[in-house]
Amino acid sequence: MKAMKQAAMLLLTVVLGGLPSHLAAQQTQPAAPSVAVPVYKPPLRGAPGGRVGGGTRGTPRDMFMLTALAPDHSGLTMQEQPPLFWFISGSTSFPVELTITDPRAPRPLVETRLTSPVPAGVHAIRLADHGVRLAPGVQYRWFVAVVPDQGRRSRDILAGGTIERIDVPDALRSRVETTPREQLPFVYAEAGLWYDALATVSELIERAPGSREHRQQRSALLSQVGLPLVDEGSGDKPVPTR
Repeated sequence: MKAMKQAAMLLLTVVLGGLPSHLAAQQTQPAAPSVAVPVYKPPLRGAPGGRVGGGTRGTPRDMFMLTALAPDHSGLTMQEQPPLFWFISGSTSFPVELTITDPRAPRPLVETRLTSPVPAGVHAIRLADHGVRLAPGVQYRWFVAVVPDQGRRSRDILAGGTIERIDVPDALRSRVETTPREQLPFVYAEAGLWYDALATVSELIERAPGSREHRQQRSALLSQVGLPLVDEGSGDKPVPTR
């Protein structure tokens, strides 16, 4: 009988005045995030350029999502030879070409074909492998193209982005030099250095492929610039060329 009276009083409290405060707090308190994630702060100057292409594309033979892991504005780096990352959701046997252009040069800095077939997953393009060094203050464009029909290049499936190397204050350089490796994505993201934040968290994933924490951090970065979540179970792969 006592238990029934207590239940009735609780029901009356809910109807007249809502849940008791300690229960209401439990109902309204947001769930804490499972891991801390970097927060990307885009550059204030609103640099032009940005991500192109992307989305789900393909042919009856190959259907996949091709995405350059770049922001919708010109992404920044403080590195001379940063890696560039792109994602393909399914493997393809079609030729895949990489192009990097310098607006000051009449011809592309890099124009090469990747070794086929290209597996699904996140891929890294390492500028050092192609002898490319970025000059400060120049907006370089880079593209990945899947070529279903070599004779009809208008059918290419294209994704790309813009990257610019900038000079950063000595204070930021000192902070980078003294920050533990696992905290670097946070430092770079806060400083608006997209490519460096993505590169360092991807390096952590490469060093510890089973780390769910680092994969969640990368997914958070991608979502902050409107990129779709990649299949984090597919692994990261350097891109061989021929």
